[in-house]
Amino acid sequence: MRIGLTYDLRAEYLAAGYSEEQTAEFDRPDTIDALEAAVAELGHQSDRIGNACQLIRRLACGDRWDLVLNIAEGLYGAGREAQVPAILDVYQIPYTFSDPLVMAVCLHKGLTKMAARSAGVPTPDFAVVESTADVARVDLPFPLFAKPVAEGTGKGIDPASKVSDRRRLQTVCEELLTRFDQGVLVERYLPGREFTVGLCGTGAEAEVLGTLEIVLLPEAEAHAYSYVNKERCEELVEYRPVDAAGDPEVRQAEAVALAAWRALGCRDAGRVDLRSDEAGRPQFMEVNPLAGLHPEHSDLPMVCTARGIPYVELIGRIIRSASRRIREGTSPDQPTNLRSVPVGARLREDRVRPLAVGPRLGQAKPATETAGSR
Repeated sequence: MRIGLTYDLRAEYLAAGYSEEQTAEFDRPDTIDALEAAVAELGHQSDRIGNACQLIRRLACGDRWDLVLNIAEGLYGAGREAQVPAILDVYQIPYTFSDPLVMAVCLHKGLTKMAARSAGVPTPDFAVVESTADVARVDLPFPLFAKPVAEGTGKGIDPASKVSDRRRLQTVCEELLTRFDQGVLVERYLPGREFTVGLCGTGAEAEVLGTLEIVLLPEAEAHAYSYVNKERCEELVEYRPVDAAGDPEVRQAEAVALAAWRALGCRDAGRVDLRSDEAGRPQFMEVNPLAGLHPEHSDLPMVCTARGIPYVELIGRIIRSASRRIREGTSPDQPTNLRSVPVGARLREDRVRPLAVGPRLGQAKPATETAGSR
């Protein structure tokens, strides 16, 4: 197959003047190098496409692919992770990972938790604060935890995210509303163990790959897997492989993660993050249907490494999962309306109108690049 690669390269955005925090979810060049090498080792031809604007330019020029391996995060809006999948759906080009509906819902932590809870997945009580006036209406027992409702990579999370009284809640919510220009998720603080569960597959065929326990070292920021802890993970965090066979809490975490993955309609591969309550019961926190794929620094490949699954095998499983569901069509138990076309299908060129080209990234002095997407 000819497999296109869509991604947001962090260095390009840093060079255009965006900040370290704004680009925290984007990828380093060695992630793309690793993906390209894995695709080649699996016997396919790869083609570097780039970000959403670069994809639009390529499509307008008539380029097509049998499959797109999409890890593009997007830059603007609550539906930014849905942008590349939506563009590809317009052209009926198959791609890996979840569809636009699932991507948009799962980026919004409040909507994700509502959908998960309606399916019976345990998750802590929560409220979404859209304005400073909403803080007074939060009726939850302290301590609470506050974070942006639609960010990733720990953005907006620091030791102040754990709040013990209403005055601090008001202050933290005001700061987050101003800083991120989006709602704030406020939920009951969970004091127990934290897990990230790697999954592969779609619907009934989805399975757990393995689990890491997130252990904060003494020098780390307290209370959470924060932005700083993620950016400096090598020195602040221990990723401890845990086995469900000998640990009932891990076994329960994996069962909750798999139930959430299936209920939300996630596809091919990704992660579910959980934390246990005071009784040691794992609770769903959020899902990442577009997990980072750096072979050494991203959590999903780290889960696989701990379980003896080589990076190339992980990429192979993702491609096989996508190819299988594309051949068979989206299974009826998936809560989406996407019906994929067969691999290799093409739109008639005379039916495709050239699309308007988005703005190019500007040029500015480059800034220091750090770890990137987890």
